[in-house]
Amino acid sequence: MSVELRTNWVALNTIVYREVRRFLRIWPQTLLPPAITMVLYFVIFGNLIGRQIGDMGGFTYMEYIVPGLIMMSVITNSYGNVVSSFFGSKFQRSIEELMVSPVSPHTILVGYTLGGVLRGLAVGVIVTLLSMFFTHLQVHHLGVTIVVVLLTATIFSLLGFVNAVFARNFDDISIIPTFVLTPLTYLGGVFYSINLLPPFWQTVSLANPVLHMVNSFRYGILGVSDISIGTAITFMLVATVVLYALCVRLLVSGRGMRA
Repeated sequence: MSVELRTNWVALNTIVYREVRRFLRIWPQTLLPPAITMVLYFVIFGNLIGRQIGDMGGFTYMEYIVPGLIMMSVITNSYGNVVSSFFGSKFQRSIEELMVSPVSPHTILVGYTLGGVLRGLAVGVIVTLLSMFFTHLQVHHLGVTIVVVLLTATIFSLLGFVNAVFARNFDDISIIPTFVLTPLTYLGGVFYSINLLPPFWQTVSLANPVLHMVNSFRYGILGVSDISIGTAITFMLVATVVLYALCVRLLVSGRGMRA
């Protein structure tokens, strides 16, 4: 192994280790709150409201919303981990030392992205285990389930990185999750099938990227979906490549690296 490869390998391991240690060290702030929130969703929407709604898509309402709630936790935590961590590095000026080091921009980006993906998956596993106390899940297509959750966590980790690059203060890292991410998630088919909507709003809903992610994951778990799985996965692959290229370009240019 060359010196350059060894340097980047050590740097990648260090960044990922730091990111994982960061969210595990403060687990009451990073892992516990989403678990409590999801339990409330299970109790209120799944048990109480679900009894009044009845079946949806051939499944109980609780079974129907569980995949969406798992994806919602993966999305918010993957995004939140990267945006807060990278902006924190900017705010403390530690990112400047990393930028002038002989470490590839790809290594820096992959390290932060993996940290976000691992936190998203960790919360997703916790929510999945908690859902077992409320309903029975049987994976319909394991391959689709794994591919979709990994691509989704990667996409929102990269989006969190973009947000952190352009953020100038701590308020800037909360604007996108509040005014963009939350509405897209709640309107992304987590709690309902778009087949319940009028034709016009069904067409409008197809422009929501979260809808494709939630429905693809629901297909992997339950075997039902409102959209084409092939189209959804293709979209996620293209989005991952485009966002990765954008993030690398931002790192190379050094734009927005000062808070």
